Amino acid sequence: MAKTYETKAAIFEAIQNHLADILEIDPSSVNISYSFNDDLSADSLALIELVEAMEDEFSTPSNTFRIEDEDLEDLKTVSDAVDYIAEKLGVES
Repeated sequence: MAKTYETKAAIFEAIQNHLADILEIDPSSVNISYSFNDDLSADSLALIELVEAMEDEFSTPSNTFRIEDEDLEDLKTVSDAVDYIAEKLGVES
């Protein structure tokens, strides 16, 4: 059964865990205010992996979650990603 995400904190935790896995760092070292490039040194390949992981993570059997290519340039920080995903999922807080 697919996991449901009802809070921004749950979305952040999912992103935090995927970033830690992709970048081979401790999840606790990922701060919500961090920039993917400046603070986490995530290269374009790491960011592609993250997008793919997020699309898998937030898709359900009845709804495929997509991060649109034209939206990627606006997702510069972990917080941007959390807010974007929350908006697409209809999560308020």
